[in-house]
Amino acid sequence: MDKTRAPKQARTMSGLIIDYAGVLDGSDEERRRWRDLLEALRVHGTALAVLSNDPGGDGAEHIRELEYRGLVDAVLLSGEIGYDKPDEEAFRIAADTLGVPMNECVMVDDSIINVRGAVDAGLIGCYYQQFDRTVVEVCCLFGLKGEF
Repeated sequence: MDKTRAPKQARTMSGLIIDYAGVLDGSDEERRRWRDLLEALRVHGTALAVLSNDPGGDGAEHIRELEYRGLVDAVLLSGEIGYDKPDEEAFRIAADTLGVPMNECVMVDDSIINVRGAVDAGLIGCYYQQFDRTVVEVCCLFGLKGEF
């Protein structure tokens, strides 16, 4: 191994798109940990969006609250944007809303079908099963350090 070469710097992502149901709606402790992670990512300069297959309407105010409180830049609901995940257009709308190219976005979802759709659309996909696993992936992809 040539020790004179500098280590490669990983390219970090610019936008994080997160599903709501099954990811952000967990226990009080998981919601606190997500909030801490999202706040750190915001300070880090990451564009943040929720992309949910929720139909929208008055019943989605609890999801929109994430945008109202400033935890994310945008909440996009399939019933309001006209496209469901895993349709590529849903991911394109989310990336465009954030002002970030799709190939600089990461999609976190608890549906492997939606993760596959995101990857097929050019995003990096993270299959959400538990916070402790996902936080490691997200921190690596965004060059973020810390305990969450």
